[in-house]
Amino acid sequence: MKAVVLAGGYATRMWPITKHRPKMFLPVGESTVIDRIFSELEADDRISEVFVSTNERFADDFAEHLREQGYEKPTLSIEETTEEDEKFGVVGALNQLFEREGVEEDTLVIAGDNLISFEVSEFLDFFEEKDTPSLAAYDVGSKERAKSYGLVSLDGDEVVDFQEKPANPKSTLVSIACYAFPADTIPSFGEYLEAGENPDEPGWFVQWLQQRQSVHAFTFEGAWFDIGTPESYLDAVSWTLGGDNLVADTATVENTTLGENVHVMDGARVVNSSLDNSVVFPDATVVDCDVRDSIIDEETHVENIDFAGALIGAHTTISNGH
Repeated sequence: MKAVVLAGGYATRMWPITKHRPKMFLPVGESTVIDRIFSELEADDRISEVFVSTNERFADDFAEHLREQGYEKPTLSIEETTEEDEKFGVVGALNQLFEREGVEEDTLVIAGDNLISFEVSEFLDFFEEKDTPSLAAYDVGSKERAKSYGLVSLDGDEVVDFQEKPANPKSTLVSIACYAFPADTIPSFGEYLEAGENPDEPGWFVQWLQQRQSVHAFTFEGAWFDIGTPESYLDAVSWTLGGDNLVADTATVENTTLGENVHVMDGARVVNSSLDNSVVFPDATVVDCDVRDSIIDEETHVENIDFAGALIGAHTTISNGH
């Protein structure tokens, strides 16, 4: 099998934190979201090669990261975009990748910003058993939240209806960005696009495919986080830390109260402050502050302020509210 890790987004909803770094590199506990995926794919003997689908702007970042981590399977496959409005849509980008890389085998497609509680190998076991296009599905527990995703209706574990971003969801079971396609469905991507169908979310393709052949759903409980907003990122950090705090050995934390789910990274300095449910990036300085539900980027200096729900970009200085 081949695998494609989708890592081409620009994460504009998380700027300035993600303006100059891929959101997949945001730390979640001791690792990152995408490294959790890479590690699982590296360990699964069924996967012969991993294509990392990214854009021109972040290509060098990914190349450096893959070199540093020493993975054997991943290779970069670069779509020719540098801005959000140039993107081909996920289905369009996938079809281009399949053509560019000559992909003709069974293929796993997974989003690099997906934090999931199941092991990818479990999903591949399910796919091999069914031998049909397969997707992973999760109950988000809210019809309002379900409006943002592809809604899945099942008979057993077979998909009998699929609605991408429905205005009036009938249930709360949604498709997450984890799919497996048998080799004989790979040409269907081109057929779908040639028919003038929506090139954006893969859910539109699955909806089209499900009307033409059997599709199965691997349902799971536990946790799923789509790291696309500051809130979802902090939720993923909280789930990973489980109420504990993670303070790097080289960080300085003095006369400070740490609540829950606080991550303070290398070289950061936190003095006379209170932190809760927040992430402090390397070499940031926090002095005399009360910080809640916030992300403070690297080499930032904040002093004598209280804030909640804040995103503070790198190399920023904020003191006394100014």
